[in-house]
Amino acid sequence: MRSVKALTGNAAAAYGVRLCRPEVIPNYPITPQTIIIEQIADFINDGELDADFIPADSEHSAMSIAIGAAATGVRTFTATASHGLALMHEMLYVPPQVRLPILLVNVNRSLGAGSGIWVEYNDSMAERDSGWMQAYAEDSQEVLDMVIQAYRVAEDPRVVLPFMLCLDGFILSHTVERVEVPEQEEVDSFLPKFEPLNRLDPQNPMSINIAVSPAHSMEMRYQLDRQMESARSVISEVDEQFAKAFGRRYGGLIDTYRMEGAETALITLGTATSTARVAVDELRAQGRKVGLIKLRFMRPFPHEDIREAVKGLKALGVFDRSISVNGFGPVFTEVRSSLYGSSMPITDHIAGIGGRDLKVSTFKEMFALLEESASGKRVRDCTWHGLRGEM
Repeated sequence: MRSVKALTGNAAAAYGVRLCRPEVIPNYPITPQTIIIEQIADFINDGELDADFIPADSEHSAMSIAIGAAATGVRTFTATASHGLALMHEMLYVPPQVRLPILLVNVNRSLGAGSGIWVEYNDSMAERDSGWMQAYAEDSQEVLDMVIQAYRVAEDPRVVLPFMLCLDGFILSHTVERVEVPEQEEVDSFLPKFEPLNRLDPQNPMSINIAVSPAHSMEMRYQLDRQMESARSVISEVDEQFAKAFGRRYGGLIDTYRMEGAETALITLGTATSTARVAVDELRAQGRKVGLIKLRFMRPFPHEDIREAVKGLKALGVFDRSISVNGFGPVFTEVRSSLYGSSMPITDHIAGIGGRDLKVSTFKEMFALLEESASGKRVRDCTWHGLRGEM
């Protein structure tokens, strides 16, 4: 019988990992993800998970160990955040190119001088071109469910790529919510035993991650790009299969909310989506034609899905919780590229940087600007919301 537990986002990730039975778990602790690995260590200590837990001397080493373990053909997991992800940067480019379906949970946190320990997306957005699939969870239930889906997608023979699941630091990682935890037998039935594409085996020697000459390196990158493209259909397929098995559907690459008859819409990701839904409901109650598009995956990016979702709109806004200094937010850049040639006004809305609070009123401000834009009024291409004082 399925159980219902009160879990933080971090605990939900740990429970999902336990249900997926990884065999090797290297890690180095960092706030705000440490609770994930502490919970997993408890599962191993209590005999609820049979896995080798390997304390590393840094996040760079943790990813290196994960690569070595995955190369021998075992299901592998690790977790990090912020500066830890940045320290992994060198090694993050290896798993996609040698096709190792490692799962990494990244608890998003700000980076750099003056950074705190609260959420923003600059850490994971900086790795969006490394070749990892990258998804953002809205709540704790989605965290647990996406851990299970992530392994199923990553290990699919049509994909075989690593997966980075992102959750908001503190807002999600440390907030307790109601979570339904599946039975082990259900997950075992949904997630087959890992069958690696290749494995290091002394009886059948082979090499991986060797130096490649210019005669072959471009083809390697092209193949990686095609594999990421293949992941699109697999993600949607697995989401449908998950819905049949567990009764919860997330929409695949994107999800939409109250888009029927909408004239303006906002694209969001992560926990901000929940707050934005409230703003949409309240504005709809006033008769205003607004809608919401939840971006679930940054890689593969859902170009076609977005083009389809925005048909009929008069203006579109994009919420960004990260910045490209002296440019726009990364999500806005991707969306505008997807809609190249469209005459519809598209604006960027940066908010929540460094954990700054996002209120229902914040999203109402965004929709007000979108309505002005839809009426033909010129508004800024990029607006920062929630700044203190006159800036």
